[in-house]
Amino acid sequence: MTLPIPAIDLRDGKVVRLFQGDYAQQTTFAFEPEALAARYADEGATWLHVVDLDGARTGRFENLATIAGIASAGRLRVQAGGGIRDEDGVRRLLAAGAQRVVVGSMAIRAPETVAGWIDRYGAERIVLALDTRFRDGAWTLPSAGWTADETRTLDELVPWYEAAGARHILCTDIDRDGTMTGPNVALYRHLAALAPSLDVQASGGVRSLDDVAGLALQGVAGVILGRALLEGAFVLPDAFAVAQKANASC
Repeated sequence: MTLPIPAIDLRDGKVVRLFQGDYAQQTTFAFEPEALAARYADEGATWLHVVDLDGARTGRFENLATIAGIASAGRLRVQAGGGIRDEDGVRRLLAAGAQRVVVGSMAIRAPETVAGWIDRYGAERIVLALDTRFRDGAWTLPSAGWTADETRTLDELVPWYEAAGARHILCTDIDRDGTMTGPNVALYRHLAALAPSLDVQASGGVRSLDDVAGLALQGVAGVILGRALLEGAFVLPDAFAVAQKANASC
């Protein structure tokens, strides 16, 4: 079953979106983060995806109080990330009320360490953010808020994590992120072939209800919805309806 998951990206305590992960190309929205989270809950959301963009860049939690405030309201289960550099970061986010911790750079740079976290905290508590760009014939894995290039590829790490007991992967095609040009359906078809037992969350480029339906037909576990909701391309209840219809047809 495919679940639409609204997203809130935080920078300096504000709701923002970046274009293709570029911090210089930021759109700031006039929403209070906790009020926006409450609106998504009113519209039927059960999960919320939150990214501390300041933390992703610096390795320090800059928006932890906001994440804790959203989680403490008790209306949404929160998966949150940005700035996880060590196990203390995992513990701090869980203590702040996150149900799942999203691990990006460390998942790419230190997979053995992250596999240890999966063992200790459980596969349900860790989401691996393997965000990717297609370059020179391979799906590369930039890190540190997509500002640093790494040597490992998506095709190397995904099967490795599947064998290590991971459950959840969030994969963003960085070239589609924040662009509203449509998701890269072929990427998620590729991931399903690489590691069929993993629950994949699709992110990047969703612009319409047809995009939500198309991803649901690929069998992804979640569809992250950011700019499309913020800019009113469609509303969350309609995303749930089309996902449910697509799920029923599979």
